[in-house]
Amino acid sequence: MIRLAAVLGDYYHSHEWAKETLEKALNIGKEDIEIDYCHPEQLPEVLRKQPDAVILFKENRYNPLEENAETWMTEELSLVITNYVENGGSWLAWHSGLASYPVEGPYVKMLKGYFLYHPEKHQYVHYKAAEGNAVVPSSTSFEIMDEHYFVHCDKGNTNVFLVAESIDGKAEAGWFHHYGAGKVCCLTPAHNKNGLLNENFLNVLRNCVNWLILR
Repeated sequence: MIRLAAVLGDYYHSHEWAKETLEKALNIGKEDIEIDYCHPEQLPEVLRKQPDAVILFKENRYNPLEENAETWMTEELSLVITNYVENGGSWLAWHSGLASYPVEGPYVKMLKGYFLYHPEKHQYVHYKAAEGNAVVPSSTSFEIMDEHYFVHCDKGNTNVFLVAESIDGKAEAGWFHHYGAGKVCCLTPAHNKNGLLNENFLNVLRNCVNWLILR
């Protein structure tokens, strides 16, 4: 049995949409996979159980519209997370799991990338595989209406597997690397329900999790 943990949903991103997407991508109910859905404050207890991988689809801010927004990623928790990965765990930072975390903190340093901005208006974004990657097939190519995430990606110290292009420009959309004895994968799409449930995107998400749990 593959045991996953997932922290999903925030002010701008639906927990239910993310849950439906994840369970459809991983064929939950038909495959030998179980998911422990938890809140951020439960992560230390969850990580002590050594899940095979953790999926984070949640930004750092609880109340992003407030001038002084509250955040949940403490220095202590970020060290718990990075220690889990360094000692052999696997981590997927998916879409908002890349957003609003302290750039100089241990968590973002582990990810080797973070969200910068997205244009206000959603556009058709074309996603395609980067050459010679170990996560998605080289034939991967699809277009969805999406928030086009522009990111900082430390390309010299990670491996880009997915790129994105729209009328607003080009950006890295997925990257992966080892971190200590563990694995890290970062994925920027998708925001809208139609994009999340797009069959091509579901395949990409499935491939990301498969790479993380492959031993």
